[in-house]
Amino acid sequence: MSRRVSIEKRLGISLRVDDPTVHNPHDGFEIQLEIQDGVILAGSDAHYWPGVVTTAHRAFVHLAKKLKPDAIVLNGDVFDGASVSRHPKIRWEARPNVAQELEAVVERLSEIEKVAPKRCRLIRTRGNHDDRYESRLSMTSPEYEGVAGTTLKEHLPRWLESLAIRVNEDELQMLHNDHNGIHAAYNNTLKGGISVCTGHLHALQVTAWSDLRGCRWGIDCGTLADTHGVQFGYMGARRRNWRSGFAVLTFRNGKLLYPELVHVVDEGVVSFRGELIEV
Repeated sequence: MSRRVSIEKRLGISLRVDDPTVHNPHDGFEIQLEIQDGVILAGSDAHYWPGVVTTAHRAFVHLAKKLKPDAIVLNGDVFDGASVSRHPKIRWEARPNVAQELEAVVERLSEIEKVAPKRCRLIRTRGNHDDRYESRLSMTSPEYEGVAGTTLKEHLPRWLESLAIRVNEDELQMLHNDHNGIHAAYNNTLKGGISVCTGHLHALQVTAWSDLRGCRWGIDCGTLADTHGVQFGYMGARRRNWRSGFAVLTFRNGKLLYPELVHVVDEGVVSFRGELIEV
């Protein structure tokens, strides 16, 4: 892809993308996928932290190997950016620096890469926390624009980066966040007109909506982090309507079947398709 972009710039031409599953991958806006019969494994909001490997992440790796998905999507916020947040420290809490967080992200994603089938597409949508990596530099040191390593995607070369993913044209859209609030999943599909899969709210839920066009779903694929992890110290002792887990999206004849959820029920244990799986 980089070579194609380089040729386009040098010769002043536009080269067609013959692969129908990816359109304009360098524009960073929306990736197009075609999956007739297959599976997308969708996780979100990992907020990977140095020295922490959560139950949800281990289960994600386990099922990535077992289900052999056509695409693996990390739907935003693989990077937390605690030390480059606009929020001040809470008392004297210790926060990892950017290098330490980045090392954890690369290590966790490499574990997914190792078990992914060769034909599997690895895609990462940009989350608001991911953008912290570049936003701090762009605000304080704009002179470093273009320097190697100043974008998150350069550290994750195997993962296509985009704001959104469109599957089978108008069957499903995947993006980090859309509507907010307890009815977000419902509003996403109601107003979107197609099935919509988001993260951001850590809710791990599926809401169905039926109309004259048929049935579609609003999917929140939860969080791959521990809901009471140190990343979320800002929540204090407040209750949180969050759930650790992720989504399994199955397609038959190009149509999305009822989305399935993998839910963390205890340390080292997840539930999926009526069974408890130890990871």
